[in-house]
Amino acid sequence: MKTLIKVYVLAILIAVTAASCGKDNYDKPESHFTGKVTYNGQALGVRGSNGSVYLQFWQDGYELKTSFNVYVTQDGTYSSMLSDGVYKLVTASGNGPWVSAQDTVIVTVNGDTQKDYEVTPYYTLSNINYSVSGNTLTASFDVASVTTDRAIEYVALMVNKTQFVDFGDGTHVNWVRNSEATPGRVELQLDISNDLANQKALYARVGLKIDGVGEGVYDTNVYKIK
Repeated sequence: MKTLIKVYVLAILIAVTAASCGKDNYDKPESHFTGKVTYNGQALGVRGSNGSVYLQFWQDGYELKTSFNVYVTQDGTYSSMLSDGVYKLVTASGNGPWVSAQDTVIVTVNGDTQKDYEVTPYYTLSNINYSVSGNTLTASFDVASVTTDRAIEYVALMVNKTQFVDFGDGTHVNWVRNSEATPGRVELQLDISNDLANQKALYARVGLKIDGVGEGVYDTNVYKIK
């Protein structure tokens, strides 16, 4: 009986070892995949402070069909180290300041690969200009409506002491909002006298919050004040 137990335990150990070796035999990711979320070829700015905006990669061919997230940075770009192969790239439902279409983009990775992901945003921001005169920060920009599905909740001009500037808690030290903005040219002004006096570094950014959508669309760039 003891001999049978030993044989049984040995068989289990061999099976576990074989499974571990099988996992170790997967290729180490060596190809650098890069891209950006775009509309008409132009990158879209998003919140980048907490990894709240992401795309999903799916790959078939392993024991389990699983996905993993690739996070979009605030300038609209993303990157990941991948093993060569064929992947499906999709947006997560309800994630991002764009229409949730979940279009599938097939990506063939063979060495370093670049592939953008085209979306349909509710609104776009363009022709963005910042200027500082004395203690007043001014930003002007064009707001364009791409769809009629959602209204503008507000537009905002924000400043923060780091290069992460968005609507989130702790990612702006001062801001001004306009809840009556409509598509067209928008101008916002913000008194930054306290910020200039108290912050060692100061950065500005504009954004637009969409009614009923968790994420906003932002300038892809951050303006350095000091």
